[in-house]
Amino acid sequence: AIEQDMPILGICLGAQLIAAALGADVYSNQTKEIGWYEVTPTQEGLRDPVIKHLAGHEQVFQWHGDTFDIPPGAVHLASSPHCANQAFRFGDNIYGFQFHLEVDQAMVERWFTIPSMLEEVANTEHLASADEMLKQTGKHINASTALGEKTFGAFIELIKAGPKRKALPSR
Repeated sequence: AIEQDMPILGICLGAQLIAAALGADVYSNQTKEIGWYEVTPTQEGLRDPVIKHLAGHEQVFQWHGDTFDIPPGAVHLASSPHCANQAFRFGDNIYGFQFHLEVDQAMVERWFTIPSMLEEVANTEHLASADEMLKQTGKHINASTALGEKTFGAFIELIKAGPKRKALPSR
């Protein structure tokens, strides 16, 4: 898909896998980000056709303990105080987001019913409680959903435009 220049969007682990496939290191972040965190676009992010909707300091849902370096040749699009590399673009249409714009209220609530996820929250220092994160979800989810709709809508426009297919050598 990368070689054929097809639109790709990786979220969280997906972003880490894309970064690794493009030659970047993936490693443990200095701290886990679980819950609602502020993400800020870089100057390049403010101009990017997909992520430009992150216009300021947006609260987005996170659930990760690992992070990635920005792949060689990629553009750094967003950061947060606890995780410098929150988003990147490689070429014109390959994106990696560390954060979760795809979540809705029901999804976050389901995550907090999974025993292993509750245990991770309880055993991670410096995190709000699961109950507090659910309260924060009620506060931030509408803005996050609207941001996700704009961002994913812009990405879908890349898909509609079609891949800039490159001929691959035949075997």
